[in-house]
Amino acid sequence: MNIPADLVYTKDHEWLRVEGENGYIGVTDFAQGELGDIVFVEIETLGETLKKEEVFGTIEAVKTVSDMFMPVGGEILEVNPLLEESPEVINKDPYGKGWMIKIKITDSSEMSGLLSAEEYKGLV
Repeated sequence: MNIPADLVYTKDHEWLRVEGENGYIGVTDFAQGELGDIVFVEIETLGETLKKEEVFGTIEAVKTVSDMFMPVGGEILEVNPLLEESPEVINKDPYGKGWMIKIKITDSSEMSGLLSAEEYKGLV
């Protein structure tokens, strides 16, 4: 299982990559494996500012539909355009081309509650 050391993680299996005041969010390799074949992603929160742990979208797989939660509060700046036509990219490359949203982080202190790669390994 792939758990990159340069990301931080939530107990709900989202990851966050910070780049300056922005962040990229997606679901972990573990999560995509548990979900199975991903067939649809719905994110209708573009332009909204959401709080930590608020739902930013849903991910639908052959087995189930799951909510996706914000690891930190922020304004949703961009939704990955690949997901509309090719949601299965999440199964193939969850930490690269399978990112879901780009946000402007509103309170970086909220990152202190997130898990390091080692802590996330212990969770899964």
